[in-house]
Amino acid sequence: MGKIGVGLVGWGTVGCGVIQTLRENAAAIEARLGCGLELMRVADLDLARERPVSVPRERLTTNAEDILQDPEIKIVIELMGGLKAARALICSALEKGKHVVTANKALLAHEGNELFGLARQKGVSLSFEASVGGGIPIIKALREGLAANRITKIFGILNGTANYILTRMTDNGLTFAQALKEAQGLGYAEADPTLDVEGIDTAHKLAIASALAFGTPIQFDRVHTEGISRIDPIDIQYADEFGYRIKLLAIARNVDGRLEMRVHPTLIAKNHVLAGVKGAYNAVHIEGNAVGDVMLYGMGAGMMPTGSAVVSDLVDVARDILNGTPGRIPPLAFLADKLEHIEIKPVSDVKTSYYFRFLAFDRPGVLSKISGVLGNRGISIAAVIQKGRHADSVPIVMVTHEALERSVMEALEEIDKLDLVLAPTTLIRIENGAD
Repeated sequence: MGKIGVGLVGWGTVGCGVIQTLRENAAAIEARLGCGLELMRVADLDLARERPVSVPRERLTTNAEDILQDPEIKIVIELMGGLKAARALICSALEKGKHVVTANKALLAHEGNELFGLARQKGVSLSFEASVGGGIPIIKALREGLAANRITKIFGILNGTANYILTRMTDNGLTFAQALKEAQGLGYAEADPTLDVEGIDTAHKLAIASALAFGTPIQFDRVHTEGISRIDPIDIQYADEFGYRIKLLAIARNVDGRLEMRVHPTLIAKNHVLAGVKGAYNAVHIEGNAVGDVMLYGMGAGMMPTGSAVVSDLVDVARDILNGTPGRIPPLAFLADKLEHIEIKPVSDVKTSYYFRFLAFDRPGVLSKISGVLGNRGISIAAVIQKGRHADSVPIVMVTHEALERSVMEALEEIDKLDLVLAPTTLIRIENGAD
């Protein structure tokens, strides 16, 4: 049957998952593919570090050029991460006519449009299933499984670290700092957790998924992004009283020809399936005009789940090599000349419901004054909780009916200047579409 040569750059956690998957499932892969996938070389700058998966010494190298210059290697796997060096490696591999598989969502979010263009020019594939959702086949679903649909909306949990932290805060009453420290101890969070907890990693993934869903170039710089580092346990408690859970959601929808893309903490109804997604799991809800609602759920990261997604791409690329059809499916699902530069709706134009928490002096007329400011901006209150007096202050918590974000921000600016208000207002959006 023969074999297709593969080279791996980046022998880290995911790289170990790729190697183990190729070994353990070699027979099944060959039965599906009709030939074997041979891992011919593995490149990494640190070959001495202990790893859960070993590689024969003769197949190891510290120089990625050994992979790029090997004519027997047809597919290069980039798992080194980062931007500059990874971009140079991928460009070099594509220029040499090699197919590339990557899990590098940050690089694709920033420079994917150019890299896909180069792959198209060179007649090779650039595949990236593992870049969004780890082991969950989100990319394949959007590119192939839902190809008959006009996608109307995507929303979901796309970062396991943030979801683990929020789960521990919700179920066990931990503070953000306590839950983060625990996540770091378990290896879910990096020493510098900024990309995860500030929503940036989720925004990378949403930018890629949105391009696939709505037929537009990747536009990461237009994703409105907020993180979870300011979430207070008291807001989780109040959200529960209103019938909600707080999740870091990625939300994208095409509304009247304009594209919303936003990542932020969000209240969703407790009876929605996303509210029950706990720990380091990911889940994404996709709405198609023909299929209706589709839900994908699973581990969004980790050695074996992400390794599984990488090897899935290897199988797809190998099939195209064997059939002489590289680039058979456009990277962003739509033909390059059919991608549209859809206008991005600014968050100020978004309409949704809101959760507010005010801290004010415990004086008569405070609630009516706040309500008056909101009413003057056309913001209607759906429910209010006022309790838990502390000394001379009291928290006032409310949820609103749907309102325009610009009006909300103008109202809160006015409210925060009132002499009766002691601290800046806490705002969390509510996703009505997840009811």
